[in-house]
Amino acid sequence: MPDLPSTAASELTGVGQHDGLPTPQRYWAALVLRLAITVVVLDSTMSNVALPAIASGLGIDPAAVIWVAIAYNLTVVVSLLPLSAVAERIGFQRLFIAGITLFMVASVGAALSGSLLTLMLSRIAQGFGSAMLMCLFGGLVRNIYPLKKLGMGISVNAMVVGLMAVIGPAAGAFILQIAAWQWIFIVNVPICLLTYIGVRYLPEIPRTATRFDWAAAALGVPAFGLAIVGLESLVRDPVMAILCLLIAGLAAWALLYRSRTQVSPLVPLDLMRVVSIRFAVGASAFSFAAQMSAFVALPFYFHRSLNYSYGDIGILLGAWSIGVAVMAPVAGVLSGRFSIAVLCGIGAGSMAAGLVWLMLISSDTAFIWLFVAMMLSGVGFGFFQTPNNRALLAGVPRQRSGAAGGLQATTRVFGQSFGTALVGLSFGISQDYGPMLGIGVAVVCALAAVAINVIRYLNPASDPELL
Repeated sequence: MPDLPSTAASELTGVGQHDGLPTPQRYWAALVLRLAITVVVLDSTMSNVALPAIASGLGIDPAAVIWVAIAYNLTVVVSLLPLSAVAERIGFQRLFIAGITLFMVASVGAALSGSLLTLMLSRIAQGFGSAMLMCLFGGLVRNIYPLKKLGMGISVNAMVVGLMAVIGPAAGAFILQIAAWQWIFIVNVPICLLTYIGVRYLPEIPRTATRFDWAAAALGVPAFGLAIVGLESLVRDPVMAILCLLIAGLAAWALLYRSRTQVSPLVPLDLMRVVSIRFAVGASAFSFAAQMSAFVALPFYFHRSLNYSYGDIGILLGAWSIGVAVMAPVAGVLSGRFSIAVLCGIGAGSMAAGLVWLMLISSDTAFIWLFVAMMLSGVGFGFFQTPNNRALLAGVPRQRSGAAGGLQATTRVFGQSFGTALVGLSFGISQDYGPMLGIGVAVVCALAAVAINVIRYLNPASDPELL
């Protein structure tokens, strides 16, 4: 893809067009944004913890109840980009209100569900509500903060995500200890209600007058949905997997062909022509693939190979999230002062180093060293995300903030799904060595992110001055 001409690229820096919200509006808008992030992350982590209790309570086969999570995730994946295009046409505030309302009503529906069908329908509705919010997160932070504070805004959001990732499973387990599984979904309601207080403070961006591309939205469903289904089915059903991937590939080609000459296309090819954004998307995809493949493989590795209890595994996984939360503010301070490529390369390299350290640890190694290795990986992941997201979000004009947020969220979710599928392939190759192979996959993906940042450093156009 050709690089955007320098004159056009300068228009995408956003400098001089918009420099964040004035105070105290900025503080209220940031609070609302973090409440939305909190409820989405908490719901995801707590609902996964509750799956065994849901299966028992509704008398559902444990294998079937997994589809409650799959239906939610697929809904989010296929709807992020179309909903980001909707946001650019109807406004951020309207879509935010619609998303938080749908998410809250669907949470009540999930709590009242008495069968697998009604629960899945409620989770699909929650997925749409979650996608309405997630596609706005990047664009909101881009418009809430001035460019000189953008890195800090991103880092605080990353810290919230890291903390909720630690708190979520523990909170879910605590709720299940004292109450029925339905309360896992009911606790979403008060948090959603709180967001209404400050919705009016959220920024509004210039809207696009171009029509919504329904055909592109329809093509996006098989392009993204069948790609994930195909990747996850490669070991279990290779024939179906190949068929799904072929259809997904054809749909993706048609979608890209349709979008290549459009103004404000659903697939933001106009943004991908900017070198800095292109590098940020590629590095982000491999980074999230590394993170998710590690999170899928490590519990098996800790339990089977190192003989740790599930309680110990929970502590070790929490160490990663603590590392993210601790390092995110530091990365926010540094991201405006040093080369993005250098910071991201150090972060991805630290994540790879922590994972290699875990692979070399023997069963008689003290628990504290596993904790330190996990925290090192989390520190690297947190150090990478803030400057990389800053490069992605700071390089877009206000009217394309919705597309940038959708691109950021889609890259994250698709990268995580890709990492999960690679771990599935590793277990298909060998059940005995699957966990170790899965960690190896995570290392390779992290090193791929390092390589992208080396190339990024050698290309000055990919690391523009953002201040």
